[in-house]
Amino acid sequence: MQAPSDALPVTLDLYGEKPVMFKRLSLLFLFGMFFLGACAPVVTPQAGQPEAPAPIATRQDSAAETVGGKLVIYSGRSEALIQPVLDAFRALYPNVEIALKAGSNSEIANALIEEQSNPQADVFITTEVFTAQKLSENGVLAPYTPAQPDLLPADGRAADGTWVALTRRARVILYNTNLVPPEELPASIFDLTDPKWKGQVAAANSTNGSMQAQIAVMRHLYGEETTEAWLKGLMDNEVTFFGGHTDVRKAVAAGEFKLGLVNHYYYHLQLAEGSPVGVIYPDQGEGQKGVITNATAAGLIKGGANPTTARAFLDFLLSPEGQRIFAEQNYEYPVLPGVPLREGVRPLDEVRLAPFNLPEVVQDFDATFDLMEKVGLP
Repeated sequence: MQAPSDALPVTLDLYGEKPVMFKRLSLLFLFGMFFLGACAPVVTPQAGQPEAPAPIATRQDSAAETVGGKLVIYSGRSEALIQPVLDAFRALYPNVEIALKAGSNSEIANALIEEQSNPQADVFITTEVFTAQKLSENGVLAPYTPAQPDLLPADGRAADGTWVALTRRARVILYNTNLVPPEELPASIFDLTDPKWKGQVAAANSTNGSMQAQIAVMRHLYGEETTEAWLKGLMDNEVTFFGGHTDVRKAVAAGEFKLGLVNHYYYHLQLAEGSPVGVIYPDQGEGQKGVITNATAAGLIKGGANPTTARAFLDFLLSPEGQRIFAEQNYEYPVLPGVPLREGVRPLDEVRLAPFNLPEVVQDFDATFDLMEKVGLP
């Protein structure tokens, strides 16, 4: 299906008066490349990815009858990671016709701003909360109260209810077990600047949402000067910066690098492919601040054509069934308590976690872009 005729490839400065950084964050794009058919096709799992969970029985009750029509989802998450949830939702509500537009967070966010006077989407899904907050500040998102708000983490929602966290991820160090013996393993993210690892570390670049989120949290945990020194240390240590974590995990698995800074589930995806990789949950020692986590998020589009179905979709994403799919398919941490983790995923209650308030970090995100621009992070 072609994109709506008014969805022209126009790029806006989502992040305010920062033209240099914006040039790195937002690329020109063609909307038609991302807009899929009415019911997005089933995506074949990549090598190493688990099979999709068994389909849910179709609902026959009145709720299934009242929730219907078209649901347009704009997603910063890849099709492979979101498709199983869409399939399960349609099994539950067979009267819903789903259209999915997938791309990078910045591409999708700029599309939403361009369309603000005539919204084409109903729901926005992102790999990190910072883009969601910027859209909220631009008046793109509508307030939403989850079906069971008391069950969700206190810091898992925007203060005004315009975005809600869907899953959590831990920032970990991936390593090649053939190249790094146990006695040499780094214990902290700050060890990545040690000259012993010069030219042997891979990470995502400044356009990656999870990398941006880590830097934002570090500013709150360690302060501006320490975070700036760490970033400069990475560059001085000749860290190779890739556009995404998939490239990082594959390069480490292939032995091109000894270490990689990634989200925890990339370790599990690579391990499932039979690769010689291990994982370190860093900064667990006495006096260290613990593992940094980040979150995926979603929000309703203000003025979207299908608000009832959109709310039902978000409620499903935050339901035990929706959360189970994220956990089983993607190895992520559910935000809803009581949902079991995928086998082999280390529970977060066994890990020292860095203490920070997510909404507070999000509010101060512009300073993070200033810092990345100041140090010239690739």
